[in-house]
Amino acid sequence: MSALVLVVVGVLTGLTTVVFGFGGGFVTVPVIVWVDAAAGPAAATVAVATSSLVMVVNAVVATAATPRPVLRRLRGTAPLLVLLGIGGLGGAVAACSAPARLIHWGFVVYLAVTVVDGLARPGFLRPAPAAAAAAGRRAFAVPAASGLPIGAVAAFLGVGGSVMTVPLLRRSGLPMGVTAALANPLTACVSAPACAVFLATAQGADTRALVSAFGSVDLGAAALLLLGALPVVALLRRRPPRIADRLHAGGYLALLCLVLTAMLVRTP
Repeated sequence: MSALVLVVVGVLTGLTTVVFGFGGGFVTVPVIVWVDAAAGPAAATVAVATSSLVMVVNAVVATAATPRPVLRRLRGTAPLLVLLGIGGLGGAVAACSAPARLIHWGFVVYLAVTVVDGLARPGFLRPAPAAAAAAGRRAFAVPAASGLPIGAVAAFLGVGGSVMTVPLLRRSGLPMGVTAALANPLTACVSAPACAVFLATAQGADTRALVSAFGSVDLGAAALLLLGALPVVALLRRRPPRIADRLHAGGYLALLCLVLTAMLVRTP
């Protein structure tokens, strides 16, 4: 039953990778915490670690299938991409020794703040016309200096960074479709170094209960998630669904609320 659930959740992560730029982090972390409950206190770290592997593969595949004109918006962002990677490395190292409850409740608090911010502040559900008009003229909406903290927090919580970058890109006036597409390469930059750390770092005796654990990553769970996700990413990235912009933004916040509920139900 767990294997079937992971494949089905993998399909959902593929969908959210393309539609929302998540890479899978918000969807996979609660599910892996449940599936790998046998790891005890290490389950939260295993979930973050496994999520990082799923996210980097999904994000790379989605980026490879993204139209070149969209990716050209990333020109001149090399400092940002490097700092995202450095932050991701540091966040992963911190997550390996952090208490499970800190990761869990940090994830919950971050989700809640993001949802409230998206609902309360103008510019997300419906971008201002002035911002939309200026989106093509201004510099990239995510400042290079923010790469370090975004990467660190994203890797520590296993969220890939999209929940930080999507609102910033959205408020710059970009439509949700472009925002989600640009979030994938940013997620890959955060997740790749974080994943390397997790693969090289074991959680001691707690992960011995997981037959397919490698370092802090549950390779079996990751494989099942990717089995469901990759065909969906490959198909939908080349033929993305057409969704009304405001509905697209509302769906983003609705999914965050759903994951927030799942994490509150599964309180350690």
